Parts: sequence; structure tokens; C-alpha cells
Amino acid sequence: MKIDKKQIQEALSKITVPGEGGNMIATGAVSNINVFGNEVVVDITIANPAMQARKKTEAEIINIIYQEVSTEAKVKVNLKVVTPEKAPIKGKQIEGMRNIIAISSGKGGVGKSTVTANLAITLAKMGFNVGVLDADIYGPSIPIMFDVETARPLSVTIDGKNKMKPVENYGVKILSIGFFTNPNQAVVWRGPMAAKALNQLIFDADWGELDFLLLDLPPGTGDIHLSLMQALPITGAVIVSTPQKVALADAKKGVAMFQQESINVPVLGIVENMAYFTPAELPENKYYIFGEAGAKNLAEDLKVPFLGEIPLIQSIREAGDVGHPAAMQENTPIEKTMQGIAKNVVSQVVKRNESLPATEIIKITTMAGCSTK
Repeated sequence: MKIDKKQIQEALSKITVPGEGGNMIATGAVSNINVFGNEVVVDITIANPAMQARKKTEAEIINIIYQEVSTEAKVKVNLKVVTPEKAPIKGKQIEGMRNIIAISSGKGGVGKSTVTANLAITLAKMGFNVGVLDADIYGPSIPIMFDVETARPLSVTIDGKNKMKPVENYGVKILSIGFFTNPNQAVVWRGPMAAKALNQLIFDADWGELDFLLLDLPPGTGDIHLSLMQALPITGAVIVSTPQKVALADAKKGVAMFQQESINVPVLGIVENMAYFTPAELPENKYYIFGEAGAKNLAEDLKVPFLGEIPLIQSIREAGDVGHPAAMQENTPIEKTMQGIAKNVVSQVVKRNESLPATEIIKITTMAGCSTK
């Protein structure tokens, strides 16, 4: 049986590139096919450097040619690994966006998204134009907290270009990767894919005029943080922590990340969440379940502002779960607490803008301090 190149192409189009999706022909992974009688030489390029991926790729190519083309084929696979450079989001100013505030935490589970949602609501109630970008690619929760889980951004035409119109609720404009993914499936993306998704959410959206864009960052000090700081001139960062020692240790790292010389994003202050618990039947009592004044003391040690403390209240969790942030409730302790924190944030932003030049978009290669600024 004569083997021809077209048969090989058809066979290879039935298998995918490991870890990248898309078939080997459509993705351009197969760069060349040569057929000499029953000898077949396939040149292929993949991005996954793992030995397992290379062996799997070679085996799949040989097996599919045996199965689909000829069992007499003598197949040789020339496999080349080319790892693409991480593509940082292209940095630029966004017209009409006055202040960009990163809400960050070194540790997960400290209530960063809850603080973001309630701060956004409070700023909107104060009369500011507010947007929230849910930058937690792998665990977006803002759509739940704003009761817009099933919403989808509409397409609008601005100056001849199609853009996403952010979903709006409670006077806050919102974009999240959660609007575009199946809530029952995990988002398994490498850094460049996550950066590309954020790029679209930031720059391919019609945000309009905003006094504040709040960035709800994922926990830690990783690739997403770096990508955003390479993309946007961030006005300042707010660090959220609980009072317990393990959370404070990570919060300290979060502050240090923003204060690195190669990054140099002003830290507006620290918010202490779950500061204490007061039972409804004992309104005068405070129980410091996670420790007392830990984040406040950390702020003093690091010489950054302390923005306020939020008590551990069941209604805050319940309000977030039903998509109705607790700060919306009028004349409640949490409304007053968030008003105080919001006023402190605004005050620190005003001081920062009066005393410091605009934050530059950073150009660094690693989080360890190797910079090309």
C-alpha cells in the first residue's frame, strides 16, 4: 500500500497537542511531513517540556499512523520543544479610569473578595463611579457576591470597535472570567493564557468613566499579580488579613511584594477582617477568635496605614452568599464599618495622588527582583 502525505495529515488531525488542546495539524504543531516509500518522518514542535509529554506525543503519532494509515509504516518522529515566553499584558493607560486599587491578600480565605464587594458598594453609595475586575482567574467569586452569576456581558460598538459592556448591579460595573466559564469546571490555564484573558477583560471592555476600579486579586504573590502590574498603572494596594499569625505572615509578604523597588506600588493600608466576634445575645462582648489586633499591629510595624477592622458577623457571610453585600443594608453596624474603611481608603488615595507621581507600569522579568525597569 502506498503511503501519501495527505493520509498522514488526516491521521494526525485526530490527535491533540498535549496540554494545549487543538489537533496537531490545525495548531501548526506539525511543521513538516516527509514520506519515502513506507518510511514516514514527522517534524513536530510542542511547548510542553516534560519528558512524559514528549514520550506521549511520539507514541500517539506512531500509533495513529499504524492504525489509520499502514501497519507497515516505519515512523520517525523529530520532536522539538519550544517553550514560549510568558506574554505579559500590554501595559497602557485606560482613558477615563482615575484610580486603580488592587485588593490583595497573601493568604486565601481571609475575605478579600468580601472586602472588595462591600468596599465597592460603599464607594458607589458615596457617589463614586466604581468598577470591579475579578482578577481571580482560578476562583472567581464576585459574580456570586453581586448576584449576577448567570449574567453575560453584552457587545457594544465603540468608535468602530466591538467591546464588552460590563455587567452592572447595585451601581457597580463588573467583569469576571466567571461570566465566560462553566461554574462546574475548573479553569486550568497556564500563565500566558490567564494573562491573555485578563488583557481582554481590561482593554476590550467599555468601562466608561470610573473614579475607582477595584482589582480583586487572587491570593498569594504570583503570576497574575505581576501580569496586572505590567498592564496597569495601579494607584495603590489594599492588603486584607485576619489577625491570626499564619495570615499575617502572608500579608507581610504581600506588602513586601508591592514595596519591591522594581514594583513600587504604594500600599494604601491594611484591613483586618474577622477581627472579633460579638454574639447577638451579648452585644457588649468581643471574642477575639483569631487573635487580637494582629493586622493593626502589623500595619504599625510596617509603617503603613491601618484602614479599619471588620468583625466576624454571620450576616456578612449570608449576604455575600445570596449576592446582596452586607454594606447595602442601611443603618447597620457593617454599613458604618465599611463607611469608615472606605473613607480611609479615599483619604489615602488623595494623599497618595498629592504627594507621589503616577505609578509606572512595571517592566520586570521575575518576582524575585530581577528588573528591567
